[in-house]
Amino acid sequence: MFQEYFMVIIQGIPTSLVLTVVSLAIAFLLALLFTFGLSIGNKLIKCAINVYLTLFTGTPLLVQFFLIYSGPGQFQWIVDSALWPLLSDAWFCAMLTLALNSAAYSTQLFHGAVKAIGKGQWESCAALGFTRLETLKILMPYALKRALPSYTNEIILVFKGTALASTITIMDIMGYARQLYGTEYDALTIYGITGAIYLAITAIATVLLRKLETKVLAFERLEAEKA
Repeated sequence: MFQEYFMVIIQGIPTSLVLTVVSLAIAFLLALLFTFGLSIGNKLIKCAINVYLTLFTGTPLLVQFFLIYSGPGQFQWIVDSALWPLLSDAWFCAMLTLALNSAAYSTQLFHGAVKAIGKGQWESCAALGFTRLETLKILMPYALKRALPSYTNEIILVFKGTALASTITIMDIMGYARQLYGTEYDALTIYGITGAIYLAITAIATVLLRKLETKVLAFERLEAEKA
């Protein structure tokens, strides 16, 4: 019975992983855009971004899933629009929810890293005649490197967040587990296997990401040794 449950549940692994990768890719691009907006944008842009950050970091992810998946259908003009085929698709809504949620948290991480850049580096670029936008383009890679340890935690959180996608009919790991429980009612075994699968994937991802951190942040150790 254990093996049968396991073989059913692992069918959802590809969906969970693809959902994670696509969501993170879009979230990363959005977070970069919003970080630039917070760093060099006008007051109106900064205000709009801060409202977005407040909404997506201040409300539960599960609520966001339901609002994005079920909310648009309440408006006839959206149902009649060209966007409806996308907004009525559960996978797209799950991806969009995870991407927007992750982008909000990632923006806070990246913007914090930008603000932590030493004043001297900004002044050096200004002395060379660079605009604030040009300076930010130069310094952003260094800020992202320093934000990597925190960002790796965000990657893990997004993967675990995919478990909520099953609430809007996505057949991911949790989706198959819920379906299996609906016929077998063996909660301890089914959800125990599900938890073990999430734990195993998370552990593997953590090891790989920590190795990436070590490699990317090697420049800081070299600088510390020279100092």
